[in-house]
Amino acid sequence: MARIAGRFYRAEPRRRVRSYLLALLSPIAGKNGWTIAETAGEATPWGMQRLLNGSCWDPDQVRDDLRDYVREHLGDPDGVLIVDETGFLKKGVKSAGVQRQYSGTAGRTENCQLGVFLAYAGRHGRTLIDRELYLPRGWCEDLPRRREAGVDDHITFATKPALGLRMVERALRAGMPARWVTADEAYGQDSKFRLALQELRVGYVLAVPRSQKIPTEGGSARADALIAFAPEEAWKRRSCGNGAKGPRLYDWAAATLPDTGTADHGHTRWLLIRRSIANPAELAFYLCYGPDDTLDEELIRVAGARWSIEECFQSAKGQVGLDEYQVRKYPGWYRYITLVMLAHAFLAVTADQAKKGAPGDLGSSRSPSPRSAVSWHT
Repeated sequence: MARIAGRFYRAEPRRRVRSYLLALLSPIAGKNGWTIAETAGEATPWGMQRLLNGSCWDPDQVRDDLRDYVREHLGDPDGVLIVDETGFLKKGVKSAGVQRQYSGTAGRTENCQLGVFLAYAGRHGRTLIDRELYLPRGWCEDLPRRREAGVDDHITFATKPALGLRMVERALRAGMPARWVTADEAYGQDSKFRLALQELRVGYVLAVPRSQKIPTEGGSARADALIAFAPEEAWKRRSCGNGAKGPRLYDWAAATLPDTGTADHGHTRWLLIRRSIANPAELAFYLCYGPDDTLDEELIRVAGARWSIEECFQSAKGQVGLDEYQVRKYPGWYRYITLVMLAHAFLAVTADQAKKGAPGDLGSSRSPSPRSAVSWHT
């Protein structure tokens, strides 16, 4: 609280935000306006709602304090930034950005809001450090609806990869110790997203669809077509990190891709393929970029780190109420989500302090390589 107290210019919101955070961290069921107010000893939720909708404070400044807190306590030179989205099911049409759209959380098209998030993962822990509310194009073009939801006139339509890139840029500019970025297919197949990461001089391991066109020495080919060229000795059984049931073991193959003129000097692009042990037909593909001497095991480690953000969503929803907000307006969403992320980061730091000295599961290393349509590593 001492870290963020200066962002609140009066004693009343300072006291109230402290009570709000303590309520988010408490074991109450259903972290809504009423239960949070009751936990804070208030008879009505109006004061807590005023904190989110009317008080004078900037959630972006609190987000910056949160990011600095995470950097100081969980920072890791081999840290990974992870971009992903999660859906928030909503009724009605008033909440900022709400419409019928696909929600990966629900696994179907639902009336929902979509938040794009940035998580940080390193050997000391993982937590959410940034957020953007996705505004569909229809919302951006409907001025009366925007104004009713508190969306400033200067905010324009941005794709989810553009929102993710915005957060990555902020984190790197602020000095987050991160060597890698990872994300799922929605981001990995966006060539502008990949090229922008290269211009930021940060490595990436990005999931792509099996139909992704991959440059080879004989032209481009679909990612799944290149598997036929992979010699059996190219496949290595490796863990990409620990899951609930122990090491997540898969068979992996990596191939060096030809230089297309976009890689910086001293950097290389690779195709990484993950194959299920139980069902070899179950494949996942990753386009990768990083320093020439990057080891295969390092690419596998970063690919596995993508699950960290799913774990963050799960714990933030289960423990600090990420999906239990009752705000409709655009500024209120950012205020609530920022306080939830701060509470979640506190839990991550506290957990790390409780196990100080325990070895992490984000180690690294790799092995050399020969060639075909692409140069497979054996």
